[in-house]
Amino acid sequence: MLKALTIRNFALVAELDIEFGEGLTVITGESGAGKSILLDALSLVLGARLRRSALRPGTPGCDVSAEFDVGGYSHVRDALADLAVQTADGATCLVRRTASERRSRAFVNGVPGTLATLQAVTEPLIDIHGQDEHRQLLKADVQRRLLDEFGVDAARLEAVAVSYRERVDLQRQLDETRRAVAQARDRKILLGYQIDELTELGDDIDRFDELTEAHKRLSRARELIASVGSATQELDEDLTGRVARLLDLLERTDDPHPRLRAAVDLGASAHAHLAEAAVELRGYLDSFPEDDSELEGIDDTLARLHDVARKHRVRAADMRQHFDELKGEFDALAVDEARVEELGERATAAQARFREVGEALSDARRKAGSAFAKAVTATFAELGLKDASLMVEFRPTESAAGLETVEFRVVTNPRYPAGTLADIASGGELARISLAIEVVAAERSRLPCLILDEADIGVGGVAADVLGRLLRRLSKSTQVIAITHAPQIAALGDAHLRVLKTSDQDTVIEVLGGADRTEELARMLGGRKVTDATRAYAQTLLAEAGGG
Repeated sequence: MLKALTIRNFALVAELDIEFGEGLTVITGESGAGKSILLDALSLVLGARLRRSALRPGTPGCDVSAEFDVGGYSHVRDALADLAVQTADGATCLVRRTASERRSRAFVNGVPGTLATLQAVTEPLIDIHGQDEHRQLLKADVQRRLLDEFGVDAARLEAVAVSYRERVDLQRQLDETRRAVAQARDRKILLGYQIDELTELGDDIDRFDELTEAHKRLSRARELIASVGSATQELDEDLTGRVARLLDLLERTDDPHPRLRAAVDLGASAHAHLAEAAVELRGYLDSFPEDDSELEGIDDTLARLHDVARKHRVRAADMRQHFDELKGEFDALAVDEARVEELGERATAAQARFREVGEALSDARRKAGSAFAKAVTATFAELGLKDASLMVEFRPTESAAGLETVEFRVVTNPRYPAGTLADIASGGELARISLAIEVVAAERSRLPCLILDEADIGVGGVAADVLGRLLRRLSKSTQVIAITHAPQIAALGDAHLRVLKTSDQDTVIEVLGGADRTEELARMLGGRKVTDATRAYAQTLLAEAGGG
């Protein structure tokens, strides 16, 4: 339960220390006194976002702490232990929030944490029902949660959620694998087509440089033949003319001088080399084809190589490397049809498990729905809605919450068919219907603390007294803190706190008892003018409540 709330420099509060006990605690005060500030401050330590307007002017920042006794809640103690923030006795949870204009900090049992940590720790500890809570009740997921809290085992809900997540995860894996296999299959088909196209090029894929050089040479064939032919002719004339005559003259010179003999030998060697050069040049000229058919063939081959290279978006000279890369990718690409089959079987099994646990949850939920509707209908009558009744409608759909959605339908007039809360209930009726549903759900929940912010709006007189007694009954199993304007409810509190403003417009809280409590109830009954009659009525309310 909530044991204490400490507030420093928050809105109109300079300094406030509040202690709470078991049972029903009522908080009263005039409008504008600052009752809502308490809930805003408490919401801050529960992980709500800070509004800058909540910082008290002229102060460095605010500091709010809430202390909970979690000794009777093993799941909360386990959560604290998992976060390594448990206290020595394991029974205390102190959450704290400090904030300034620049930064906000959160602590759990003195250990710094995040807002997510605060929310995770406090969510199972306390529930605040604000003035617009009945609007929240119009949401289908809220209606389902209330029904489940009333009569469905939490372990069963968790089993369905886990099974659903497993099914969704396996289905996601299956879908991704199917897409991957389809993509791999398509890729392999494309690669096979590209590889076949490159294979059709044969050896030409490796001869691009060679063919390019041959193409350049043959393209210049006429030019080369003309120039080399002239050179060959000149060489032939020199060999038969000047060089031959030179050698003949030297050979007929009869002188053994070594320099002359060396000149003769060199001349003979030059003649031999020139003769060989002539042979090579004639062979070179003979290498050219007689027509352009070879050049045309090479031109066609190069054109084909360039066309394929453009399609593959590579250079023609790099097609061999490209071909090898495609072949390597093709050989390494796996189309894992077996994985698809395996995941398909697992997904089918997961769906079957989800249906199994979901149907068990549906059976439990429908049984709880019948009991819940009966209990809420009885509470309607207690709150003055004698002709009203509740029924729970289920519609098939699959989610982490099970195999159905839950919708509360209400009859407020027997002459008309049942309708949704939004369609049937007027504002005042909706407030009372909401209260009845919340009270019935809370009686079965394991929630340690329930805070009601002016939940009595639209409820007065006898109905307010009935509501107060319902809250007192609920407080036997759950700590209830009710901010109220109804004296009938305030009289039933085990503890009574009054919120008021000082002359400096600061919000303070007083613990009321005896005559002070009678005066406050008299004020609530008669407004600013308190009379002996209102005091007497206040004393009567306290006496009937067992607190006077």
